[in-house]
Amino acid sequence: MPNKLHWWMQKRLRRKPNPPSSKPNSPKLVETGPDRAVHDVVRWRRIDLKQIIAERFGVAYHERTVGKILHRLGVSHLSPRPRHPAQDERIVTEFKKTSRPR
Repeated sequence: MPNKLHWWMQKRLRRKPNPPSSKPNSPKLVETGPDRAVHDVVRWRRIDLKQIIAERFGVAYHERTVGKILHRLGVSHLSPRPRHPAQDERIVTEFKKTSRPR
């Protein structure tokens, strides 16, 4: 019985080695953000980055693993609120002046 248990534990603990090119050295893609015309998103989500990693490097990661990689690279998950591309700053400022205070 101990032999079967030992075999099962070794099988469960065995990890697949990651190719060295699968983990980027710097988060340039994350820092620059997505191109709305190409990627059709306003900001990166882990699922979007998962798909890009799979396309570029041929490695399939889980969303949580992508989050762990981003954390190791020092990328924070906080991001500023996105603005609409056609938003006019002058109109926003005028609206803030005329709206009642909170």
